[in-house]
Amino acid sequence: MDQFGLFLLNSALLGVGLAMDAFSVSLANGLQEPKMRLKKQLGIAGAFAFFQFLMPMVGWVCIHTVVQVFSQFQKLIPWIALILLLLIGGKMLIEGIRHRGEDDKPVRLTPAALLMQAIATSIDALSVGFTIAEYRLPTAFLCSVIIAVVTLGICIGGVSIGKKFGTRLAGGANVLGGLILIGIGIEIFIKGII
Repeated sequence: MDQFGLFLLNSALLGVGLAMDAFSVSLANGLQEPKMRLKKQLGIAGAFAFFQFLMPMVGWVCIHTVVQVFSQFQKLIPWIALILLLLIGGKMLIEGIRHRGEDDKPVRLTPAALLMQAIATSIDALSVGFTIAEYRLPTAFLCSVIIAVVTLGICIGGVSIGKKFGTRLAGGANVLGGLILIGIGIEIFIKGII
């Protein structure tokens, strides 16, 4: 395999690794709203893909400009992700428990909640800027685009799978979705502090 092919493969694998948290949250979003329209599914996947693109680029820029400030901020990344996902997941869990047994009215995903999810699941991608720091700007940009495209595909799949099972899980979907988000927050936190 030539150098460029290896770069493409590494970028795609990096995208898969980074997209796993976003996939799980997409799955939870699909569980929460089984009758979600395609436009909204694409919007959710697009939000995750955008932030998975943006965060490595921000990390790359930080490495090349404000390394000292960013290295201090990196210690907070697991805490920020944990807090955001505990808040979102806790709200879903409480709503699911509170409305259990009632007529199945899914809790709608607001743009603000989607923004928090996208930031929380992609904030660890800031550190990818460190790993791509030796790349020149066009190469770092291409790497981030590949990560975004991989994330987009994975998250579309996550929402679709969640929708399918959300219909079958009915009232327990919000509870399950909330538990998934809380679990992801804890996982990001543990990986970040170890």
